[in-house]
Amino acid sequence: MQQTAKQEKPLSLIQALAEALESGTVQRARAMLNALHPAEIAHLLESFPPAQRKLLWELVDPEYDGEVLLHVNDDLRNVIIGDMDPKELIAATEGMDMDDLADFLQDLPATLIGEVLQSMDKQNRQRLEAVMSYPEDSAGGLMNTDTITVRADVSLDVVLRYLRLRGEIPELTDKLIVVNRYDRYVGILPLSQLLTNDPNLSVAKVLDASLEPIQADSSATEVAKLFQDRDLVSAPVVDEQGQLLGRITIDDVVDVIRDEAERSLMHMAGLDEETDMFAPIFTNARRRAVWLGISLISALTAASVVNIFEATIQQIVALAVLMPIVASMGGIAGQQTLTVVIRGLALGQIGSANARSLILRETAVGVLNGMLWAAVIGAVAATWFHNPRIGLIIGCAMVINLFFGAFAGSIIPLFLRKVGVDPALAGGMMLTTVTDVIGFMAFLGLATIFLL
Repeated sequence: MQQTAKQEKPLSLIQALAEALESGTVQRARAMLNALHPAEIAHLLESFPPAQRKLLWELVDPEYDGEVLLHVNDDLRNVIIGDMDPKELIAATEGMDMDDLADFLQDLPATLIGEVLQSMDKQNRQRLEAVMSYPEDSAGGLMNTDTITVRADVSLDVVLRYLRLRGEIPELTDKLIVVNRYDRYVGILPLSQLLTNDPNLSVAKVLDASLEPIQADSSATEVAKLFQDRDLVSAPVVDEQGQLLGRITIDDVVDVIRDEAERSLMHMAGLDEETDMFAPIFTNARRRAVWLGISLISALTAASVVNIFEATIQQIVALAVLMPIVASMGGIAGQQTLTVVIRGLALGQIGSANARSLILRETAVGVLNGMLWAAVIGAVAATWFHNPRIGLIIGCAMVINLFFGAFAGSIIPLFLRKVGVDPALAGGMMLTTVTDVIGFMAFLGLATIFLL
């Protein structure tokens, strides 16, 4: 079956599955679907309209239900959960990692959460409650409690025999965690050190105490940056007293990075990254209506500025032709700066110590580009309309708007971050309003003063 799926991929699995469903070859569709990784199955479910999704979900092998539900978007997960029998949901939770199970339970009805907890043994229930006590986007919420710990005073031979008795180790285990008798973090024992050193040596002789553990209340973004900077595969998580709580693995960090990228992309359009592409029409319309309303207010603000200079535009038609250029160039320059600053904030590279220098630098870049393109558009406008004064006015307006665009592009995300708003969500809209208003005001205002 795996080979079947591989052969279908170049031909587009979506198209192949659609054809199989339309032709009624359900067994072929089932074989194709269950030969895939659960994440790939989730992607396919999100790619089909509701009617076909329901049929595809019925074809998914029940043993994959839990993992598939973890990978679909929130909207689709809620729909599927609403149609599932309680026994099926409880069965889907079996075998889930604690961090995944904690996330999954938040989407279940309260009565089902109780049933899931009752179906677990005391130790796993305590582990789950430990994970659920932390926010989802924190290190504590990301961690898995399935760890292997050793003491520093035992020999490497004892550790090796202990691992053989276990028979298996958790996935993505590249190091064992060394703790003291009170379960406080001491250091790590890389598997490479365990396997290549004299078995008679004690763990204390070869452990690495240089790796700082991650505090449980650290944000998911901070965790992702630590993994990136230190090239980690896994890392221990501790509480304020240094007691070991669990570990975070690279697969969870990859999910964080992907979610952050999707969130930034969707927020630029005022959308939720968990929105279902095939959600009901009225649901999608309602969600987007709010952002469109905000956009309308921004457009009306810019239009009111243009209206102030209605008499000027009526007398000099060339202004109506040229004024969108000023606003557009200012918006693009501001967006460049906005993107740089949002990226810097996301990477933790911008703070109070360097914010002023960055603002001055970006503003200077805006002025230089303004002067360059002011000369170009000024010459074009003067030649086009046979009026040097129009060329001079649009050139001056261009410099002014690119200056304010760059300044606003650096100030707005810093301000939004300070007040607790995602810069990717509201930054673009605020910037567009500023550059439109300033661009129209500068160009039409100068034209009123010097041309009439």
